Amino acid sequence: MSNPSSYQYTSKQVKTDYPLIDNDPHFKRVIRYARPSDYVYGVLGGALGPGLFYAMEKLSPSFTGKGGFARGMRLSGAVGLCGGFLIFYQRSILRFYGGTENAREVQMDMREMVDKIKRGETLYGESRLTPHMQGVAARQSRYSALFFDVLPWFNFVNHNQHGVDTAKYYQQAERELEAERLSKGGK
Repeated sequence: MSNPSSYQYTSKQVKTDYPLIDNDPHFKRVIRYARPSDYVYGVLGGALGPGLFYAMEKLSPSFTGKGGFARGMRLSGAVGLCGGFLIFYQRSILRFYGGTENAREVQMDMREMVDKIKRGETLYGESRLTPHMQGVAARQSRYSALFFDVLPWFNFVNHNQHGVDTAKYYQQAERELEAERLSKGGK
């Protein structure tokens, strides 16, 4: 039996038309990388619930009495708010998976990671969990947005299991640092 501490887990890669940025991005990172169009779709999706409820009440009144319509609007507003957020979040996270066009996010990712390397920070943040628990968390939330219609699940854990080769970030940081050294030395 092999030593469990030396075991390297590699996650399965999903074939997509666009490059994989991260197969388990942190919740905050997904929000930060969202495009304005994601916000528009989220707001429109969120407004759909109360809008449809209002239209149905106008077309075929329920005659629920005093306060019945207001309670229904509050409930449909809450459901719409949750649904709108999930639409917004899923549109953003699918770009991390490479499921939709993600050229902007690829550039943002490269810039963010190279800057972290230059500052001496860890790429995916510090975690208070043990490596084993980080792996458990990663396995639970990897590609979870593909199952959002059944169970919304988010990654709130910093870990280093993201399905990408991080060497590209270090190579780019080395090139940039070398260019900076040459530009300072040449002047």
